[in-house]
Amino acid sequence: MDKIRIADAFNHGKALITFITGGDPDLETTEKLLPAMQEAGSDLIEIGIPFSDPIAEGPVIQEANERALSKGCTTDLLFDSVKRIRESGKVTVPLVYLTYINPIFTYGKEKFLKRCVECGINGLIIPDLPFEEKDEISELCRTYEVDLISMIAPTSEERIRKIAADATGFLYVVSSLGVTGVRSEIKTDIESMISHVRSASDIPAAVGFGISNPEQAREMAGKSDGAIIGSAIVRIVGKYGTACVPQVEQFIRELRKGVDGAVQ
Repeated sequence: MDKIRIADAFNHGKALITFITGGDPDLETTEKLLPAMQEAGSDLIEIGIPFSDPIAEGPVIQEANERALSKGCTTDLLFDSVKRIRESGKVTVPLVYLTYINPIFTYGKEKFLKRCVECGINGLIIPDLPFEEKDEISELCRTYEVDLISMIAPTSEERIRKIAADATGFLYVVSSLGVTGVRSEIKTDIESMISHVRSASDIPAAVGFGISNPEQAREMAGKSDGAIIGSAIVRIVGKYGTACVPQVEQFIRELRKGVDGAVQ
């Protein structure tokens, strides 16, 4: 099979990027969810590595981390689980880990990147790694061909062009200040942020934080190259537990229709 690349997620219109916390409610359900999420229309899937102090996350994803950890999910077990899924051939879309810098350092940076390659992880999102400090791991990411996904926030302003010019994979546009979570409306001037990005790079830019329904997904994808949905999916997992797969799949199908509506 050809090497999977993050750019593949943006090659056929607006990208739908979805998120779950690995091991929530258990690893067996994660292994069922990932193929179902691809089948429902996800172009790229982010997998959160459970962590006891996920500072960028709101209560929905914090609780998902707690559920996964309480069921014994570890970084190693999640690596093993993702490797099984990749080797099964059921998931061929790009996969990205969302984690924090401390767990990577604790695990060992090079060991962590080697395992990413072994199990087919294509990129990393590290919310607590400032752009100015990304050299802590960016060189290893280049060596192992794992994209380090940069994030820009409404407060980035003059830094947006600098971050965009150096970005790999795709650019994660944070729609709102604060932690992740469902929001009734998104008031940030996304068009202005994307304009700054476009002046520095042609890297795909997708909007996340707060998107909770197909209408918001269509709106945000219309202003960028794609929409990222996390908490709204994780909330369904929390509600239905091990029986969540069909509910998550149906919700992602609705999101897919919303994102596709933005292409027009």
